[in-house]
Amino acid sequence: MTWSTRELADLAGTTVNAVRHYHSLGLLDAPERKDNGYKQYQVHHLVRLIQVRRIAELGVPLAQVRADEDGVVVLGGLQQLDVCVQEEIERLHRARSDMAAILRDHAPVHTPRGFEALASRLSVADQALVHIFTTLSAAESVSGLRQMVLTEPDTIRLEFDGLHSNADETTRERVAHRMVAARANWRSPDRPWSGHRRPGRWRRDHEARQTISEALRELYNSAQQDVLQRARTGASEEGVSLSA
Repeated sequence: MTWSTRELADLAGTTVNAVRHYHSLGLLDAPERKDNGYKQYQVHHLVRLIQVRRIAELGVPLAQVRADEDGVVVLGGLQQLDVCVQEEIERLHRARSDMAAILRDHAPVHTPRGFEALASRLSVADQALVHIFTTLSAAESVSGLRQMVLTEPDTIRLEFDGLHSNADETTRERVAHRMVAARANWRSPDRPWSGHRRPGRWRRDHEARQTISEALRELYNSAQQDVLQRARTGASEEGVSLSA
């Protein structure tokens, strides 16, 4: 018994285009043809097509598959692919966990991991700054940022958010003083919540500071920038750790 291309594809649960693609990759031998030019696929073609389909189902890139008269082989074996699959499984588990937290706390989809419960408390500017911090900072130090944001008193946060660019001297000094007293100035290029510098990372830290400083200028109005600078200076004078 022989089959046409469409019949072969139907038997193997695939498409005519897939069969043609496997031919182009050398994974499926060309069949004999009838006098009228129609292809005549046989059992060995069906078996080979099923084998190739099975390997493709495992996620093996077809560029790594070779076929000859002895069968179908995967170049380099499955070990590396197995590692990649495991990494992808772990990534998907993290993604599901992140989605669950975002849905639970009704947080924006783009919220950084671990900040879902805090997102509703933060202004648009603060959310943007958290994004920059979590991207530029070492992963192990982000927990410190999260804790500092979490423990920032609501009264200070709301007072800072409500500062107008024409806020008077007394108001600015009061908000800055309260930030220093509560150690709440996490909005700083010094990243007071971060760990100590690692050897050889000065240049990267310098670039991060420049980026954060530019972000602070664009995200906050002039009074808020002034308050943050006063809080930064006041914390330094009082000996509050500002190591990045």
